[in-house]
Amino acid sequence: MNFIFLMDPLETVIMEKDTTFILMLGAHRKGHKIFYLPDGGITLREGQLFFDTIPVVPQQNKEQPFIEKEEVILCEDEIDAIFIRNDPPFDQQYLINTWFLDKLTRRMPIINSPHGIRTVNEKIWVTQFTSLIPRTMISRQKEDLLDFLKTEKHVIAKPTDGYGGQSVFQIKQGDTNTHVILETLTARWSRDIILQQYIPQSQQGDKRILLLDGEPLGAVLRVHSAEDHRNNFFAGGKPHPAAITDRDREIIEEIKPQLQRLGLYFVGIDIIGDYLIEVNVTSPTCLQEMNQLYNKHLENDVIEFVEQLIKD
Repeated sequence: MNFIFLMDPLETVIMEKDTTFILMLGAHRKGHKIFYLPDGGITLREGQLFFDTIPVVPQQNKEQPFIEKEEVILCEDEIDAIFIRNDPPFDQQYLINTWFLDKLTRRMPIINSPHGIRTVNEKIWVTQFTSLIPRTMISRQKEDLLDFLKTEKHVIAKPTDGYGGQSVFQIKQGDTNTHVILETLTARWSRDIILQQYIPQSQQGDKRILLLDGEPLGAVLRVHSAEDHRNNFFAGGKPHPAAITDRDREIIEEIKPQLQRLGLYFVGIDIIGDYLIEVNVTSPTCLQEMNQLYNKHLENDVIEFVEQLIKD
């Protein structure tokens, strides 16, 4: 079968960490042909989509993770499944890609659904589940943000569209940098930001759980370095084993029906203590860390799931 991966440039892939790489490798090992599709590689002509791809052979070689072959243009009828794996932010080109791919959602599996990706802002979508999340405010109004800080005493401040721990601040009431942090994040009060109740358990780390069709695939605890409060791997966090608790399962069961309805098959959720923090639907990561911690090949589960979708 032909599997297309719409993803960031191949040269950005870190072989031993990248979830997209291990999915490509897993699919290759099962005999599928792998095609790299860059941004801007989709063309619509006379009602048909064409994909300007590069066939690749993934290999576990740090110096050369991919053997690249000559460019191939595929028409939509030649494709069996598409993986959307671009990292945020959700920019105009990302949006255009999802509009193109909407055309194919009834003909082949797309991991994840373009409509679902557009619908679910990874930080705002969870606010509908008020019993699952920390106390939260989203605003650009200076007085509202300062009032929330006054009430909570200790908050996390972050943009609505960041990823990898970028621009995430911890603020305590009375901090002399409070105003400049809020002013910077809101671009001088012109952009909404998120303030959330600080959860003390974040000192022990935050838990990433990967879901496959709404069921837990695995979990990893991301623990921050001594020099940083952020647990993300991009910010220097380290992976540790993590169990999936009864509370985690309550959270999963609550959000599962909506994820399935939206065609969000492969999803990462972040939990601190008893609270759901955000949902990652664009390019969930941590599959390789879970494989390494538990001596598994979880990519096989994902590829077998996609194979079954194709058969159905």
